Amino acid sequence: MQSTRRIVLAAGLGLMAGLGPLAAEAASRAGLTADGQRALQKLEATESKARFLARHARAILVFPHMLKAGFVFGGQTGDGVLLEGGRATGFYNLSGGSWGLQVGGQTFGFALFFMTASSLRYLRDSGGFSVGSGPSIVVVNKGGGAELDTTTITQDVYAIPFNQKGLMADLTLQGTKITRIHPD
Repeated sequence: MQSTRRIVLAAGLGLMAGLGPLAAEAASRAGLTADGQRALQKLEATESKARFLARHARAILVFPHMLKAGFVFGGQTGDGVLLEGGRATGFYNLSGGSWGLQVGGQTFGFALFFMTASSLRYLRDSGGFSVGSGPSIVVVNKGGGAELDTTTITQDVYAIPFNQKGLMADLTLQGTKITRIHPD
């Protein structure tokens, strides 16, 4: 039993360690901005809810290339750009660790639509935030039945994952942190 725990712990730590270099290799400001703008344009072209949210958002934080992997222990990471009026106004890293029943790996993108001045102010003043503290975040499910309009937008931040590739099956307890970064 003890050796099984060690093997599982070593495998999980190995997967998380493999994510470390990716987090440390922040893209350049210009590259991250171009990738973020391109990813948002593609998302808006294929998803009507994203198009609607983008028209009404104060700012959009786009993480064009996220990586998530795990085997009991796991992690996810990626760098993003904060866009206001289509212009980059800040750069952030989204990272998180998890443990629980999980296996696999995937890449994906993630867009956070900041709908209120207070949620955007919180992001800036805190240098980021931990998901679950600060502004309320609602994940918008592609193909979900509810329509968005100016009377139903009541939350601080809406999140839309996109471009999922790979296979990740999980039932996890996870913590995600968004932190301001300063790429070259």
